[in-house]
Amino acid sequence: MNRIAAKVARGEKTDTAQLLGRAGMACYALVHLILAYLAVRVAFGGGGQPDQKGALQEVGSTAFGQVLLWVLAAGLVAFGLWQFLMAATGYTWTSGGKRTRKRFGAAARGIVVLAIGATAFRLAAGDGGGGSSDQTQQEFTAKLLQLPAGPALVVIAAAIVLGVAVAAGVKGVKQSFLEDLDLAGLPGKTRRWVGWLGSTGYLAKAVVFAVTAFLLGYAGFRSDAKQAGGLDASLKTLAAQPFGAVLLTVVAVGLAAFGAYCLAAAWAHRR
Repeated sequence: MNRIAAKVARGEKTDTAQLLGRAGMACYALVHLILAYLAVRVAFGGGGQPDQKGALQEVGSTAFGQVLLWVLAAGLVAFGLWQFLMAATGYTWTSGGKRTRKRFGAAARGIVVLAIGATAFRLAAGDGGGGSSDQTQQEFTAKLLQLPAGPALVVIAAAIVLGVAVAAGVKGVKQSFLEDLDLAGLPGKTRRWVGWLGSTGYLAKAVVFAVTAFLLGYAGFRSDAKQAGGLDASLKTLAAQPFGAVLLTVVAVGLAAFGAYCLAAAWAHRR
C-alpha cells in the first residue's frame, strides 16, 4: 500500500498532472463565469437554465462553441482526476484534521466536477446531456422518499447540504483557501485581489447551497420530491424574493468572483 501511495504522490506532482489539472481548473472557472452571466439574465427577466448544464449549453450554442465544449469537457475531467490525486496524497503543506478535511473536500469536488465533465461530453456528442439540476435533484429526492423513513433521510440530506453551505461561508470569512496558494507566484497587483475574490465567491456559493438545503428540507417535510431543486431552482427562488433582482445580481457577482478566483488558483495552487 505504501508503494502504491508513493506512486500516486509522484504522479500528482508531475509536471504533466499539474498542467492538466490547472488547465482543468481554468475550465471550471469558465463554467462559473457563464453561470454568473445566466444568473444576471434571469435576474432581469430573461430566460435560460442557470445551472451547470445551462452554462455548458450556452458554450455549445455556436459552431465554435461546439469545439470549445469538447475542450471544456476534457478539461473538467482532467480537473476532476487531479482532485482525486489531491485527495489521495495532496495537501502536504497542512497536517492532522485540517489535511483530512481538505482531502475529503477534494474527493467530493472531484465527483462533482467529473459529473459536470460527463454532461459536457454528452452535450458535445449531441445526446442532450441528461436532465437539469432540478430534475436530477428531484429524482434523487424521490428515490430517498421511497425508502423506509424516507422523509427523515431527505431532511438529513438537507442538513448535510446546509453543513456544506456553512463550511463554504466559514471558508470565505476566514480566507482559509489562501493556505492552498503560493501567492508569490502571482503578479503583485493580483495578490491583493485574490483574497477578496475568493471570499466573495465562497460566500455566494454558501448562499446558493443554503437555499438548496432549504428546498430539499421542505421536500422532506412535505414528502414531495417536486419541492426539491438544484442550482437552477435555488437561483430562481432567490429571484422570486422581494428585491430578488438585486439579490440574484449580488449572488451572480459572487459566482463571477469565484470564477476569477479559480483562474488565479489554477496559476498559483501549491503542489
